[in-house]
Amino acid sequence: MSVLFGRWNFDGRPADRKYLARAEGMLAPYGPDGGGIYIKDSVGILFRALHTNSESRIEAQPHIAPSAAVLTWDGRLDNRDGLVRELSNIADTRSTDVSIVAAAYERWGAACFSKLLGDWALSIWNPRDRSLILAKDAIGTRHLYYSVEKEQVSWSTILDPLVLLAGKPFALEEEYIAGWLSFFPATHLTPYRGIRSVPPSSSVLIRAGQHSICKYWDFDPSNRVRYRSDVEYEEHFRAVFQESVRRRLRSDRPVLAELSGGMDSSSIVCMADILLARGLAETPRLDTVSYYDSSEPNLNERPYFAKVEEKRGRAGCHIDFTAREFFSRGSQGRDLVLSPGTIYPHGRATQEFIACVTSQENRVVLSGFGGDEVAGGVPTSIPELQDLLAAGNLAALPHRLKVWALDRKKPWLHLLFEVARGFLPTARAGVSGHGRLTPWLAPAVVKRQQQALTGYQTRLKVFGAPPSFQINLIALQGLRRQLAVDASSSASCCEKRYPFLDRSLLEFMYAIPREQVVRPGQRRSLMRRALVGIVPAGVLERKRKAFVVRAPLAAISGEWANVAKATHNMVSAALGAIDQRVFAESLERARRGQNVPLAAMMRTLYLEFWLRNIKNSGILARCRSTDHSCPQETLLHFDLS
Repeated sequence: MSVLFGRWNFDGRPADRKYLARAEGMLAPYGPDGGGIYIKDSVGILFRALHTNSESRIEAQPHIAPSAAVLTWDGRLDNRDGLVRELSNIADTRSTDVSIVAAAYERWGAACFSKLLGDWALSIWNPRDRSLILAKDAIGTRHLYYSVEKEQVSWSTILDPLVLLAGKPFALEEEYIAGWLSFFPATHLTPYRGIRSVPPSSSVLIRAGQHSICKYWDFDPSNRVRYRSDVEYEEHFRAVFQESVRRRLRSDRPVLAELSGGMDSSSIVCMADILLARGLAETPRLDTVSYYDSSEPNLNERPYFAKVEEKRGRAGCHIDFTAREFFSRGSQGRDLVLSPGTIYPHGRATQEFIACVTSQENRVVLSGFGGDEVAGGVPTSIPELQDLLAAGNLAALPHRLKVWALDRKKPWLHLLFEVARGFLPTARAGVSGHGRLTPWLAPAVVKRQQQALTGYQTRLKVFGAPPSFQINLIALQGLRRQLAVDASSSASCCEKRYPFLDRSLLEFMYAIPREQVVRPGQRRSLMRRALVGIVPAGVLERKRKAFVVRAPLAAISGEWANVAKATHNMVSAALGAIDQRVFAESLERARRGQNVPLAAMMRTLYLEFWLRNIKNSGILARCRSTDHSCPQETLLHFDLS
């Protein structure tokens, strides 16, 4: 994906060319295909390109519209043809994405954002009324950060220039840290207090001395798709899924698809092959990359991705994850990393991936991320039964309760309690199983950050949108939070695309009856039925992929010296985020193979590695608990001297 940066001095001071040159140096590795610069008076804007399609190679950014508005665009516009038809007098099919977006903005103003389908981040500087607009796509697949200060505002699609060129240290954002240790931080947060991220489906309007956030679009709960037969639902699913994959095959270079052997990645690859065979895809070729771990008894993916490779008559790149490095070279490298999301292991497997995309000249990677949540990978009856309860459908509710109770092998009264529990206030309903706190969190942080630590749980509303629709949005918000912490990397120069997070596909899946998505004994019911004959039967019929893996536990035991060293005098404990004694005891239990909250433990370790990485960089402000300029209720306190 391309990268953009800008700074506007509110007080009228001329843009600092030396500062902008330093910022451009930080952007260059992410945008190897050149770029452009706009400097006028107090504003400086930079753009660096990563070309993924033929139109992007002829665009010039920053783009100046007839109204003198200056646009920088990092994205893929999926509904180009539809917008061109609406803007026929000022755009045509040869127009670049950014010029179509500029024409849409000239015609409709900020109202155009809801019309832009695809993955994108956008900045618009308006010199006439001296305002800045920052906006992001509906799902939040792109990053766009900003920092508003008294004298200026700076914005960027990567954190590097905002943090490293700020000329000041930052306090850590406690809510972000709490979210990282649990169910991921809210989408508007970054690790640094004072730097924010534009939320998905939102725009930020900035003028000197003020700024406001506006949500420009949301899913409509009144949308309903109802057919008479299963066949019609299956046909509609195939159509929107095919279009979602086609949109993401827009590339003039070979596209790389992750192929895990699960239903999500397999369905993407198989549908892409159909599009290529019919001449409906822009990319010249689809490559695949598969990871396997022969040491995992519960997660042997080789037989499944081999079935897909056999169907397509072509093997992909295979990367052995058996000897992955959790806590050694990759986690504790010398390069400065600016968020916990970039501290994940980089070792041999990552180097093999980079070699794979480099040799095949891939610029786009397709991911099956989100398929579980969107297509019914979790076979729960609760949303369907909650819909019946909220609608007062007392005729159907008892029957469906009994059917699902038999399938779940639990008393129907217990199931009814689970159904009703979602409508109770969180304080009365208690924290659900997935939201229970890990034992080593510091009590003070737990007290202050309950929302973040429990995944921002909310009660369901009886009136208004159906409960299943509300649950879909809650699940989507969790996916958005995960995307927000998945920091960009300049190492592979690839753009990630997510077919299951296509806005049109999501609108369809949220508008159909829940019993089409999941049925007793049939998780992913609609997806399985719709893809018969497209995805190999052995993949469609496989049981749910196992998520119990032994590699992290084996790594804790096998790399104990590194783990023990990293958890001695822990920075995260000095910050007051965790109780080091309790965490050490939990680590020892993990070392012995006992049951522990493994995901939270791994994230705590990565947080610690990240904090150690930046400890002596001068990035973090140092404050003591007696310093009243660091209010206890909002900041983590530390003295690392």
